[in-house]
Amino acid sequence: MIRILVLLCLAAPPALSQGNRWWAWPADPDPRSVERGRGEFARACGDCHAANASGTAKGPNLIRTARVRHDKDGSAIAAVVRSGLTGMPPIALTDSQMKDVVSYIEWAVQKYDRVSPGPPPDDYPLERLLTGNAADGKAFFNGKGGCGGCHSVTGDLAGIAKKYPPVFLQSRFLMPRATKPRMATVTLASGEKVEGELKTLNTYDVTVLPAGGKPQTFPADQVKVEVRDPLAAHRELLLKYSDADVHNMFAYLWSLQ
Repeated sequence: MIRILVLLCLAAPPALSQGNRWWAWPADPDPRSVERGRGEFARACGDCHAANASGTAKGPNLIRTARVRHDKDGSAIAAVVRSGLTGMPPIALTDSQMKDVVSYIEWAVQKYDRVSPGPPPDDYPLERLLTGNAADGKAFFNGKGGCGGCHSVTGDLAGIAKKYPPVFLQSRFLMPRATKPRMATVTLASGEKVEGELKTLNTYDVTVLPAGGKPQTFPADQVKVEVRDPLAAHRELLLKYSDADVHNMFAYLWSLQ
């Protein structure tokens, strides 16, 4: 149950949900084209983007990328496949193969949007969340979780349970909103350093916005990037929480009325 709730907290933003996309794929891609494209995609693209297009350490999740979701007719996808990007070689596909690959990506996006959970309602029942032990949550907060190093129950967390509905409280401690942007230092091969707000970072490129300047983009494989993320500790905790830890943490935070 709690793993489902974690997914709800980390679900795609509203712009990616089925009713609020930037644009809509055709209703039903040709199933025969989809099946042909599935095999072609796995052969040509699966090593970097995974056979289901969800991404790997080598390449990004295509289902959630802006380029794919802005592409109404497959032309943008085809252009990247045929010309390549920094870190991605061009891939030779015939027109019919390309059409099938686009159909498969289209189908994968539709499948994701149809089954990906939307945000839970504000009145999600407290009893479904309040199943942990507050004392154990306090021990995790001050011990293994390391939360007490940044937060105080008499300071920023005082009365936290009164500020949010239960389901929002859980989402906020699992992944709070950043009050400061991620910053990055990009070191070029020449040794020159460019510092600024991190706008994008993926397999292919990194874009930073220097203070008072314009965005600058560099090939990711030709520079060194040091990221300063104000939510780094929370992201690391997402990989460490057990189900019991999350239940207990919620119970402890809910006790801070």
